Amino acid sequence: MALSKRSSTSSSNNNNRIGLALIATILGLYTIGLCASIWHLPSPTHRRRRWVERMKMRFGGSINLSTTGIEDVDADADDYEDDSQEGNNSGVIPQAKWPISIRDEDGNFDDVAHPGHKAKGNPDVIMSVPKMWIDNPVSIHQNKLMSRELAMKIGSCATPDASGNHARGDSCPISERTIYVAIASYRDYQCRDTVTSIFERAKFPERVRVGVTDQIVEGEDGPCDAPYRPCKEDPEQMLCKYKSQLDVYQVDAPLAIGPVFARHLGHRMYRGEYYYMQSDAHVTFTRNWDEDIISQQEATKNEMTVLSTYLSDVVGNIDKNGKSLINTRPIMCNTDYESGQKNKYLRHGSQPEAVPTIRGTPQLEPYWAAGYSFSRGHFVVNVPYDFHQPMIFQGEEMSIGIRGFTIGYDFYAPERSVCFHHYAEGANKNARNKVPHYWEHTNIYAGAGTKAMYRLLGVVHMNPEIDRKEWDHTEESKYGLGGVRTPEKFYSTFGIDVLHKRTEQHLCRFVETGIMHKKFTPFLRKDGMGIDYDKINYKFKDPLNGEKGSEDGDDEYEEE
Repeated sequence: MALSKRSSTSSSNNNNRIGLALIATILGLYTIGLCASIWHLPSPTHRRRRWVERMKMRFGGSINLSTTGIEDVDADADDYEDDSQEGNNSGVIPQAKWPISIRDEDGNFDDVAHPGHKAKGNPDVIMSVPKMWIDNPVSIHQNKLMSRELAMKIGSCATPDASGNHARGDSCPISERTIYVAIASYRDYQCRDTVTSIFERAKFPERVRVGVTDQIVEGEDGPCDAPYRPCKEDPEQMLCKYKSQLDVYQVDAPLAIGPVFARHLGHRMYRGEYYYMQSDAHVTFTRNWDEDIISQQEATKNEMTVLSTYLSDVVGNIDKNGKSLINTRPIMCNTDYESGQKNKYLRHGSQPEAVPTIRGTPQLEPYWAAGYSFSRGHFVVNVPYDFHQPMIFQGEEMSIGIRGFTIGYDFYAPERSVCFHHYAEGANKNARNKVPHYWEHTNIYAGAGTKAMYRLLGVVHMNPEIDRKEWDHTEESKYGLGGVRTPEKFYSTFGIDVLHKRTEQHLCRFVETGIMHKKFTPFLRKDGMGIDYDKINYKFKDPLNGEKGSEDGDDEYEEE
C-alpha cells in the first residue's frame, strides 16, 4: 500500500510540473505580445503628473481644476519649472479672435509647480493652468517705450474689418471694443451676483468676457458660474444667457495662496481683448458701466492710462436700477510704510473721497489700486502678476503699480464711479464677516510670504539694504521692471525714502487738489504714449513741515 501510494503521488507531481510549464509558456507569450503593443503606441504629448487633476469641461460653463490624489513618477521636478517658462509664443502677437474662450483651447495649458508648496520645498504639487496669451512681456515692451503702432495691434474688435481682422486698433467702433473682466474670488457667495451685475448692467454685454479664479470648497461653496435656478427653468438669467462669455477656473481652496496668485491666474485667461478690467468678487455695477468707463478712459487721450481706485461703499450710493446717487469718488494718494512679514513696505491707507477737482477727464494720481483697475489690454501683457509671490496680500499694489510705472503706464482716478464695493460694515457687516479668507490655510505655507516679500521689494528696488542674493530671481525679467522710467524716479518724485522707510507726508495736498494733474499732464507725449517723466524734475516735499512746498516752484519743471 505504501509503494502504491508513493507511485500515485509521483505521477501526480509529474502532471503538475507539465501544467505549470504550459501556464508559464502561455504567460510568457502574452507578456511578449503586450510589450510589443505598448512599444508601438504613440508617444505621450505630456508628462505624467504627480498630482492627479480632474479638469471638467462644461460647454458654455466653466473649467474646474481640483486635485484628487498623488501619483508616483520618476520625472525631475525641475522639468515642471521649465514648462512654466515655455511661452504661448515668442513675442509674436496672436491673431485677435472674438468670441473666444479658454474652453476652446484643449491642450493649451501649462503644468506648473504650485508656488506655495514649492516655496516650502515641495515642488511635487503640479497644477495645469491656462497658458499666457503672450508669455514674454519683454518681447512686447522690449524694455523701452512701446510704440503706438504696436499698441494698436493688441485689442480685439467684436466685428472684423473687410479682411476678417479683429485687431482693428482705434478704428474699431467704441461700442464694439471688447472688454475682459478678471475677478479673483475666495469662497465668496457674492461672486455670482457680481458677474450677474457685470452682464446685466452693461450697455453692450455681447462685447464683455469675464474670467473668474474661483477658489472654493466643492460641496460647501456655490461655484461662481452656478445660476440660482436651472437654466432650463429660467434661461434669461445672466449666468445662463451669457455663459459662453464666462470662463471660471476653479481651484480647491487649500491651494489658495493670496490675491497675487489668484489674479495671476486671471491674467492667464486674458485672450487679447481691447480693454482689461479688474475688480473684487463682491461689487455692484452701475447702469451702462461699460460705455461710461470707456468714455472716461478715452477722455485722457493717453494710450497708457490705467484708471484705478479704491471703491466707494455700495450702501446708499446706488439705487436698485443701477443709477449712482453720488458725485464723489476716491483718489489714490494716502500711502505710508508699515511692517509685516519681517519687512517694511508701502501700504495704501483709506483714501480721500470728494467731488473731483479736475472735470471732464479722469485725474492723474501716483498709485494703483488692486480693487478696481481699467486699462487697455496691453497692460495685462506688459505687467503680468508675478507667479512667484505666494502668500502676498499687502504689497501687491506696489508691485504692479511701480512695475507699471517703469513700463510707461500712468494712473488716473476715474471721474465717476461705475461700481461699488460691498464692505464688511454697516448693513453688510454680518454677512461679509462670515466669508472665509485665504489665510485660513496660513499654517500650510508658513514662511512662504516672507520670502515672497523679499522678492517683491527687491524687484522694485524698495529694499536696497538687502543683498540681492537673499531673494529669488526666478523669471525676474518676465515679472520685473521696464526701461521707460526707473523706480528711483517714482520714489524721488513722490517723496519716498526707501532706505530709511519713510515718506513725505500730505501727498494728497499735491494730488487731490489737482496740482499733480495740471503740472504733469502737459508732458503727455504727442502720440499719446504716456507722460514723459524725463521732462519732469519735480520732488515732492511735505508742505506742512515748515519748508516751502516744492510744488510752488515752477522752476522745478522743464518746458517742452
